[in-house]
Amino acid sequence: MWGAALFPLALLLCKFATDDLGVNPIDYVTRTLGDWTLRILLASLSMTPLRLLFGISWQMTLRRLLGLFAFFYASLHFSVWIVLDHFFDWPQMIADIFKRPYITVGMAALTLLVPLAATSTTRMVKRLGGANWRRLHKLVYAIGVLGVLHYLWLAKKGVNDPYWYAVALGILLSIRLGDWTRRFAKRRLQRAAASKREGYQRIQRVLLFVLLLIGLTAGIVPPAGGQALRLGRPAPEIAGAPWINSPPLTLSWLKGRVVLVEFWTHG
Repeated sequence: MWGAALFPLALLLCKFATDDLGVNPIDYVTRTLGDWTLRILLASLSMTPLRLLFGISWQMTLRRLLGLFAFFYASLHFSVWIVLDHFFDWPQMIADIFKRPYITVGMAALTLLVPLAATSTTRMVKRLGGANWRRLHKLVYAIGVLGVLHYLWLAKKGVNDPYWYAVALGILLSIRLGDWTRRFAKRRLQRAAASKREGYQRIQRVLLFVLLLIGLTAGIVPPAGGQALRLGRPAPEIAGAPWINSPPLTLSWLKGRVVLVEFWTHG
């Protein structure tokens, strides 16, 4: 990965050494560094869509490294603008930032890249916490949009490269948006199912309370013969109408036995 990412810079240095930078070397160097900034940035943004589309995940370990290389090329691009294009003419550069929209969005993109590059180490991930770190690094989507706008507004008529970058960024963001929509809908369904289960559980608790209340109330209902049944007191002897086809039952005889009782009525 290091060799592939540094190859464009090595090629640019070779062209400089052989005086092969064209009729406008400053423009050539600035444009080349800007192109590779966008290409590497889009490559870092493509890692997650590749996992979503094809289920592969080995490339996810390259995201931070690609992001750092994008910041590296963006810094070189900016340095050429400061040193070679304006030669540290700070008043003129500040005026251009506010006057020219493509420079304004370019500076905004570079400014947003700084905290992402500064927090790309493992130690910073631990210090910020995984959730906060991921929330901060979502700025990369805004950086991608600003970078493409910078190129679109800068490019001259007849130059189609920025439109290809815009199409690539649109496809990558569409894939991420589709995944976010799917996960949001899934969470909504899960919350609805959980709410429905909670409603059923609430109804069950109410019914259980009602049944318990009925059971407690039934413990003091007076039986036939006028004897009151109360919880925690000895049961009264079975009394009532004369027994048919059997001798009268007593509690002492039933104690310790399994009793199956079938009630019959006659009129």
